[in-house]
Amino acid sequence: MHNEDGDLWEAFSHYNTDGRGVVNLTRDESVGGSYVGCEPMGLFWALQPAPGEREGLRLRKKNVETPYSVQLSLLEGHIPVPSSHGSNKEQRQRGGQELAAVTVERWYMAPGVRRIEIRQNRVVGTLFLPPGPGPFPAMVDLWGMGGGLIEYRSALFASRGFASLSLAYFGHKDIPGPLNTINVGDAYFKTAFQFLQDHPQVCGDRVGIMGLSFGVYLALRIATQIDVNPRCVIGVNGPIGNINKLSDSDGMTKSFEGDQKHWSYDEEGYVSFREVSMPNNIPHENKANVENLCCPLLYIVGEDDLSCAAIENADEIEKKIKDAGKSHLFTRLSYPGAGHLIEPPYTPNARASMWTTQPKKLITLWGGHLVPHAAAQEDAWKRTLEFMERHLRGKEYK
Repeated sequence: MHNEDGDLWEAFSHYNTDGRGVVNLTRDESVGGSYVGCEPMGLFWALQPAPGEREGLRLRKKNVETPYSVQLSLLEGHIPVPSSHGSNKEQRQRGGQELAAVTVERWYMAPGVRRIEIRQNRVVGTLFLPPGPGPFPAMVDLWGMGGGLIEYRSALFASRGFASLSLAYFGHKDIPGPLNTINVGDAYFKTAFQFLQDHPQVCGDRVGIMGLSFGVYLALRIATQIDVNPRCVIGVNGPIGNINKLSDSDGMTKSFEGDQKHWSYDEEGYVSFREVSMPNNIPHENKANVENLCCPLLYIVGEDDLSCAAIENADEIEKKIKDAGKSHLFTRLSYPGAGHLIEPPYTPNARASMWTTQPKKLITLWGGHLVPHAAAQEDAWKRTLEFMERHLRGKEYK
């Protein structure tokens, strides 16, 4: 398949048919290629940039109103995993003739889901509404310091019956101020939460918050220090606080790139931000007051996270909640071998990808090994939806 920028991604698997020439992916094991074992969706989560493509690619959907188009080909004979020495065409020629092919579409929006751009009361985001009149339980959806407006998780939530507001707060052209600083504060997040809460197709008392990476700190801050009452919070590999103080509604933070004393580099020159998020490096006054939490929190940990000190932050969050006598509110999911980017299932993991090209090219480390990361994404998504069903659609939490 090609991503939206035209880069080629591919995966291979080797199967032996039964006596009738049949392969059943839910039963049969791949014996070679990009993965081995019984992995029905392996061809999707094992996708990697083809040899010769640009360095530092990460597959993430930009336009959720169009699908990915994926070509599945059945070739006679087993072909080697592509190397940097051969093109995709050369590999296919070595594998023999194409016996059959089909193109499938992978959509992020179910039929009837509505996508609505939000630019009002200074709030910049995209609202996704499920089919039907509602009202629906809802989520505020926050991403990390990559910035911009990321929509595919919200589109999938709406496809599962939850309204979802994907909220921009950093690095977006429609938010005034420098793109490399957070120019919004508590008032902005409160306004966004209340916008969703007050929407006529949303159940106002059934709104939760989800954050990944820096979005976890924001989700915890909104839930514990701003005058709103989320029904639940979900965090994925994020910190309890921020080295730089978050602005008030009229201020701004320092540039994320301004203070690099906690950045570290591997032998290839790839940067890790893990030390930036170590709880011991975060000033006490810049941490979310998680002891004030009044709703259930699901915290998801990738134990091979190279971008955030997820385990250490989970430990501190859990201790503070426990010391406040609220252990029953905290649930941790921890996945060995999973990295930072625990996303919706069957998304290919990028252990490292391009962070910036200005003023110089910089690749950042995310972590995660292909097979355990894929398993973590599948399980975490299932558990996330179950958590949302229980706390947003179920009876009032006691």
